[in-house]
Formats: sequence, structure tokens, C-alpha cells
Amino acid sequence: MFFIMGINQGMKELAYNASLFICGRCGRYGRYHVFMTYTYLSLFFIPVFKWGKRYYAKTSCCGTVYELPQDAGRRLARGEDLTLTPDMLTVVSSGKGGSGYDVSSAKRCANCGYETTEDFEYCPKCGQRFTH
Repeated sequence: MFFIMGINQGMKELAYNASLFICGRCGRYGRYHVFMTYTYLSLFFIPVFKWGKRYYAKTSCCGTVYELPQDAGRRLARGEDLTLTPDMLTVVSSGKGGSGYDVSSAKRCANCGYETTEDFEYCPKCGQRFTH
């Protein structure tokens, strides 16, 4: 007789009814998508035991990922209504803008507000010169 077993990583999206907020990283409106990561032992492809649970929130606006405290994550996993506040969040990775560009390297036109990561001298929308 032989056993088929393995150790894998898993991820589960948690139900979180988030209201819109203004992101402190990119300055745009966004929502938090909360998820849990864990390691598990499977026996015959059936998960048997989970450990190493960690809880995260990812913003919809710029994709910044924050780690949540264990107690807050467990409360959200149980379905409790909890409001995430900036003091609860620890930055894990800075995100990119919603359109896929790095927020820190984006240029913004002072005249019309157009944003780009291209190395333009002038704004392609209104023709105003970018200030450096």
C-alpha cells in the first residue's frame, strides 16, 4: 500500500462588504479585497490539515497589499462585520496603478490631470508642457 500526500499553499477570498475609501497610496477611490493564505497537508488530494494562516487586504485602485492582524483576520473569516482602518494595515507590497503602471513613476499634467508613464515632454491630451 502507498499514500499520496503533499504540502501545498492555498488562498481563500473572504466575504467583506467594503465601502469606498480614498487610498492613501494613490489618492484614488478603491475598495479592499480581503483574502487568507495558508499551507495545508493533503492526503489522497483531500486537504486534511491547515496551518500558517495569514490575512491580507488588497486595494482595487492601485493593487497595494496590506497584511491584517491575526485577530482581525479571524473575525473577518468568521463573517463578522469589521471596518478596516489604516492603523490596522501593514504594507506588504506597493501596488501599481489600476491601469497597470507604477504610481510612483507616473507623470500627471498640471493642466488637465492626464496621467502617463511615458517619457513625454508635452501632455498628449492638452499639449501643456509637463513640469519636472
